[in-house]
Amino acid sequence: MSEREKILRFFKSGSDEELAGKLLDLADGARRSRRFRVSPFLDPHGQNVAEIVAANFPQIRMERSGGFKNAERMRIAFICDDFYGSPDFAISALQVLWDKRYYDLGHRDVLGAFMGMGCTRDVLGDIVFNEDGAQLVVDSPLVPYVLSNLTRIGPAVVEVKEIGLDELKEKEQRVKLISATVSALRLDAVAAAGYGVSRSRMTEEIKALNVRVNWQDVKSPSLTVKEGDVISFRSRGRVEVAEIRGTTKKGRTAVTLKRYI
Repeated sequence: MSEREKILRFFKSGSDEELAGKLLDLADGARRSRRFRVSPFLDPHGQNVAEIVAANFPQIRMERSGGFKNAERMRIAFICDDFYGSPDFAISALQVLWDKRYYDLGHRDVLGAFMGMGCTRDVLGDIVFNEDGAQLVVDSPLVPYVLSNLTRIGPAVVEVKEIGLDELKEKEQRVKLISATVSALRLDAVAAAGYGVSRSRMTEEIKALNVRVNWQDVKSPSLTVKEGDVISFRSRGRVEVAEIRGTTKKGRTAVTLKRYI
């Protein structure tokens, strides 16, 4: 069995076989060209897949960049050991401006407008809001198209201009600590506590594929979560299972959650 087949078999049990195959092609392209190959923007789970590919691929090392210093979505460069230059991640930064006195736009609005132009999610990195509007990073060849076509986000008329990567501002992380007790470390119970909704509603949201764990789709409300797991609820932000503190006298499990707002 070839090394490629072994790696693909490792991912076959999950939903990452297709992604692993594409990343393997990039790593192999870097090896053959003796230069580098760069991936689309990947979420943290996709980056973990890339790390496994690079670790099991001879003569290849890996670097990453997402524009922002604390970027979540990043592009991965597979680099041949024979290449001594710096890889070109082909990342450009944009500032989107609108009149914030009249329009309160959010992440979902900006992402929706971007994808409404026919763009796919993998050519867009993080979206970070600032006092003037929003900053985002995109695949460099896409910049002229975005500058010409992104003129409105929802009801708001917007102006888009290209800026230097050094002008990107670090993303602020506002965190709310939540202390709760749950009947079990089930996804529906923990997520309901983290987002302040009923367990029955959270069960419906999970079954509707509106909830992810560690950036992966989940279908089962009974999935057991553990410390360090990150739960994301569409348009409602993220909750991290920060600590499992033990069992109360009533037999419930005490947890500390971090809600990123």
